[in-house]
Amino acid sequence: MTVQDFRGLGLADAILRTAATCGFDTPTPIQVGAIPPLMAGRDLLGLAQTGTGKTAAFTLPMLHRLAAEGARDKRIPKAPRALILTPTRELAVQIAGTVETFGRPLGLRQALVHGGVSARPQAVALQRGVEVLIATPGRLLDLIDQRAVFLDRIEYFVLDEADRMLDLGFVRDVRRIAALVPAERQTALFSATMPPSIEELAASLLRKPERVEITPTTTPIERIRQSVMFVDRPNKRALLARLLAAPEVSRAIVFVRTKHGVDRVVDSLRRAGLQAEGLHGNKSQGARQTALDAFKRGRLPILVATDIAARGIDVHEVSHVVNMDMPDVPETYVHRIGRTARAGADGVAVSFCETEEIGNLMAIESATRRKIEVDAGHEFHDGGIEAEYRSGRRPPVAASQRARRTNAGNGNGGRPKQNGQKQRPGRPQGQQRSGNDRLRRRAAEARPSA
Repeated sequence: MTVQDFRGLGLADAILRTAATCGFDTPTPIQVGAIPPLMAGRDLLGLAQTGTGKTAAFTLPMLHRLAAEGARDKRIPKAPRALILTPTRELAVQIAGTVETFGRPLGLRQALVHGGVSARPQAVALQRGVEVLIATPGRLLDLIDQRAVFLDRIEYFVLDEADRMLDLGFVRDVRRIAALVPAERQTALFSATMPPSIEELAASLLRKPERVEITPTTTPIERIRQSVMFVDRPNKRALLARLLAAPEVSRAIVFVRTKHGVDRVVDSLRRAGLQAEGLHGNKSQGARQTALDAFKRGRLPILVATDIAARGIDVHEVSHVVNMDMPDVPETYVHRIGRTARAGADGVAVSFCETEEIGNLMAIESATRRKIEVDAGHEFHDGGIEAEYRSGRRPPVAASQRARRTNAGNGNGGRPKQNGQKQRPGRPQGQQRSGNDRLRRRAAEARPSA
């Protein structure tokens, strides 16, 4: 389908005016592929990476149809008509911003529901009545248990970043939520990858879906200038400060494995005279959102984060991504460096590699089928690490990494399996939950920040 502008997609005039105001000129491929079937009421399976415009691809047709069917006359307290389910708070906030921007001129209300903040204002917003609910699974189930929201009037159900949802161990929560949504509904499922687990989930949720798969003609990874610097751990922070002080670094995201590591790196950068803020799960939601807003607006040049920022945060004009700690999983590397080179721009990704991380580097090169250029021109270059890398002998995976990978594959979001869970009365088979379930859900919502 060839569409030159948004007007060719049949969207309401109010949506087109807002799109023009926001600078939406030409629809992206995922929008061209997804909006027409969603406008026609069909289920959709969308395969697309972040940064391709998929948020607008599912929100605009949903808002168009909700407005066309009437808003205020159908508004009922605690009973939204559309549900968008996302894996992380940051992604939920981002989607809510899009819904607010395009929904307000149409007279549509929304509620944003996620953990990390008080549930009371969220329950109050639902009591007033909304058309669209954007939620993370844990907090949504808490509010359902409190009878603060009911899903029996949902007409539109969107599951965004489904693969990430399963990675974080939300599969049981997603299935429980889907069981509470009417069978007669329109469903859209979006995922960056399509492993067997997602195929199974899609088959259980979607009815004769339209499949839209977007493979960019120039993938983001090909627009990114990648390099690796071999450096031992004691020198990583000094090297990072030198790298980020360079004039060509205008806006950078630094990925660190642990929350405490983020705090230490931020302190080190500040001592070096650089402006930086941290983003991880131990930060309050307000502090996280303040840091993100400052970074998006260009007031904060350096954001140091755990993998909570690897997906769902769409910030243009990120010049550099630095992997201070090499990720354990190659797919995580791709998502991290994908924070740069967005919207057609070029970008730079630099990875620091110590001896214990050589195996990670080799796994990334094998998965991406390309060698990463070695940058040996910095003062902290460690020739011994480079020699070990060039020997071609892949070191054994560290025990801590083996434990993370084993738990990540157990379908429980990286947590050890829980044995001996008792069935609670009234739970459908397959949805049994232990007495500590709320605590585990909250922990899972923060899982990307671990």
